[in-house]
Amino acid sequence: MNYAIFDFKKIATVIFAGILFVSIGQEGENLVPNGSFESTDGKAKKLSMIESAAGWASPTGAKADLYTPGKVTEINIPENIYGKENAREGANYAGIVAFSYGNKIPRTYLTVRLAAPLKKGMKYCVKFYVSLAEASKYASNNVGANFSKKPFATEEKSTIKDISHVLSAENDSKKINQTFSWYQVCGFYEAEGGEKFLTLGNFFADDQTKYENNKKPKDMKNDQIIAAYYYVDDVSVILLNDGEKCDCMKEEVNEYSATVYQKAIILNDKMTVNEKIEAQVVFFGFGRTTLTPSGKEALDLLSEQLKANAALKLDVVGHSDEEEDKIGALKPQYANMAEKRANAVLQYLSDKGITEDRLNSSPQGNSMPNEENLETDEVDLKMARNRRVSFKVQ
Repeated sequence: MNYAIFDFKKIATVIFAGILFVSIGQEGENLVPNGSFESTDGKAKKLSMIESAAGWASPTGAKADLYTPGKVTEINIPENIYGKENAREGANYAGIVAFSYGNKIPRTYLTVRLAAPLKKGMKYCVKFYVSLAEASKYASNNVGANFSKKPFATEEKSTIKDISHVLSAENDSKKINQTFSWYQVCGFYEAEGGEKFLTLGNFFADDQTKYENNKKPKDMKNDQIIAAYYYVDDVSVILLNDGEKCDCMKEEVNEYSATVYQKAIILNDKMTVNEKIEAQVVFFGFGRTTLTPSGKEALDLLSEQLKANAALKLDVVGHSDEEEDKIGALKPQYANMAEKRANAVLQYLSDKGITEDRLNSSPQGNSMPNEENLETDEVDLKMARNRRVSFKVQ
């Protein structure tokens, strides 16, 4: 297919001017301007407004979407027309159609001009995160990244068939069906030299794309979209040192489970302060105490409520799953995860200015499974829900 050259002049003007004059392309610097879609040029008011995100555009006539917290229900965060998801980084994220059976809904793509051209023979660590929207009828594979010297651009609502330079380690066969947390697509790319544009989406033909049906959640009120629809966030391209490997998969790799549960908490004005506090839950990976962005967001809300209500005291209740406790008896690094998680939360709240006398650690091990677990849920999902810290106002 022949593509016309898209006019990126307007987009280029919103890239921070100073970026163009510093030594971009050095190790550790992200070459993707506005990689978390935070900087906006005007306010998105409906779907198909990805160009409201500074630097980003859609290279075909089918436009990608920008989601942002606000009063517009269909593009709100965390709850919107296609599901519920917190931003992985910052407040905003994008959304694309990666597959639709018979192309009933055209695919959409995200494209951005890099802050500097890639250098021939240099290797770059590329990563971005996706989450399957709950309203998706399908889940698919082949969500990847393409680098090009010229931008793809056409007014047709068509599929871009080209090379997918970066797929995740297992993305060529795995259908990405995670709807409750962010899935990392990651890999390294050796530049031909002069690549100026990054495009994200599915570049494979339908007969080369694997898909499966996605079951609509019982509490999902909106109609399903007959597509594999993915939220996208936290996009980066970083130059690697000589001999350095792309290590961006480390935070996701776990020999037991890579699942980190995430839940969008919906608050309203009718809730009491205690109810708002006790609605918060911080989830963790298997054997991990690292706080996720959504976990930090919950704790930030907690600290604000505690500062505004000086008389309140809080029980910080740490939990683990059964498998962690079993393995912890043999491997010390997995022992006492409930206590370690509670301590991680206590430290974060302390750093936010909440004094120790207002916080009480209450590790419970695996004795209190998450009440949201259903018998029909997969074991891995149940365990992920159990790996958490919850809160109780004294």
